[in-house]
Amino acid sequence: MEEHDHGQSPGEELANSISHGVGLVATFVAGPVLIASAIRHGGLGTIVGASIFVSTAVLLYLFSALYHALRHAKAKRVFQVLDHAAIFLLIAGTYTPFTLGVLHGTWGWALLWTIWTLAAAGVALTATGKLHNRVASTALYVAMGWLMLVAVRPLWLRMPPMGFLWLGLGGVAYTAGVPFFAAHRRYSHFVWHLFVIAGTA
Repeated sequence: MEEHDHGQSPGEELANSISHGVGLVATFVAGPVLIASAIRHGGLGTIVGASIFVSTAVLLYLFSALYHALRHAKAKRVFQVLDHAAIFLLIAGTYTPFTLGVLHGTWGWALLWTIWTLAAAGVALTATGKLHNRVASTALYVAMGWLMLVAVRPLWLRMPPMGFLWLGLGGVAYTAGVPFFAAHRRYSHFVWHLFVIAGTA
């Protein structure tokens, strides 16, 4: 079977593109609902945090769907970089509602500054081609994803138990998908996409 130069067959790329296309549509539907809920029930920090999270999710799903759908080599390479960089943005965007809307104060600002600094570094390294090693990039994704453990106690004290549970399950979903992201088996990347959608949800 014909394969693209990055190892994905046309059938795999179709599945990859459709999966995150569905994620994009779901974000367009659920995102405004999330932001509206933040407006009704939260303060400015919650509203800003929810808006940033939705925006980074849109970018990730958009860039990913286009990257896997495109066939032109140069365009595909551009969107591959955007796709990988957007993973860092989504991780930081996922933290933002919790740092601005839940933690507040020293814990919130320190964690917000740290995660966005790491995200900016990840984006810069990806854009300049200095993070092409999959093991290194995956390790950085996972480390950023579980950085919240440093603030687990204040999060537990300030969040409803069910909200804390959903936060943890989201982290588990992302992490459980990592072996599929790193694997080179057929349709493993598509499975990774499904875990990303589950983690975002």
